[in-house]
Amino acid sequence: MKLFTTAAIVALAAAGPLLAEGWRDDYQVIKFGILSGENEQDRLMRNEPLRVYLEETLGVDVEIFTAGNYDGVVQAIAADQIEVARFGSSSYAAVYTATDGGVVPTLTSIAENGNTGYHSIVVTRCDSGIESLEDAAGKVHAFADPDSTSGYAVPYFNMVEREGFVPEEHFAAVPFSGSHEAGVQGVVNGTFDTASTYQDNDTDGVYQRMEIKGMIEEGVICKIWESPEITSGPWTFRKNLPAEMIEEVTAAIEAFPTDDVEGFRLYSSWTEDNPNPDAGFTRVDHDRYQWIVDMREWLREQRRGS
Repeated sequence: MKLFTTAAIVALAAAGPLLAEGWRDDYQVIKFGILSGENEQDRLMRNEPLRVYLEETLGVDVEIFTAGNYDGVVQAIAADQIEVARFGSSSYAAVYTATDGGVVPTLTSIAENGNTGYHSIVVTRCDSGIESLEDAAGKVHAFADPDSTSGYAVPYFNMVEREGFVPEEHFAAVPFSGSHEAGVQGVVNGTFDTASTYQDNDTDGVYQRMEIKGMIEEGVICKIWESPEITSGPWTFRKNLPAEMIEEVTAAIEAFPTDDVEGFRLYSSWTEDNPNPDAGFTRVDHDRYQWIVDMREWLREQRRGS
């Protein structure tokens, strides 16, 4: 009996590391999705430090998943093709609806001053003569993407409910540009008169970052409208993943800003003159985003009615 017990102990000890792997046995590769808010080269570059950090911290391969539009990432997580994605508030609501609640939000960004939100804005060329949404009547307005919170859902909702007009009736046309950068670039080029996009504050947003990157000249784009604050979108996991996996990956993302300060600065587009840069992440749950789910349902009803 003693020999059997000893052999059993040795066998268990040898198997110990394998048993300890837990969820890693089934998920040796983690894929995280990122939305198409900017050109693919820049979004891959910004997210590379996080990918490397997660790979080293978690001990599994980590891959970045991109798609040509927001819905591509929504469908990928709904089809179990990726494990986690960083969504905007509206695209989170889209994937929550598409999966019948089969996703779990865990983290969102928090700024240095404690804010966890940003603003939808409408921009135009500074030399266009358009200084308000009223001035833009009869002009071409570009929304970013049907699943964009700041680029479509929030500005559309506010235009109808707070500004008192229906975009399809107020503007000459309301095309989708495909991304925030494409919308801003279209305004610069004269393809669109105005466009919906977002900013965290007056020194940090889509068009400001495009100026920094040399994509557009400084002083060409001006803001003419700003929404109330929007809760930043969450890091979102499939609910059918192991709970311990969701927690470990969440904890790793949460630690990234302090464990790799320079990597987080690149990821968050940190600039020295930004008075309120992203400082890290804070925990969230679905209740934080239910109003966005409700707003998207309102938008669907509006479309059905028209």
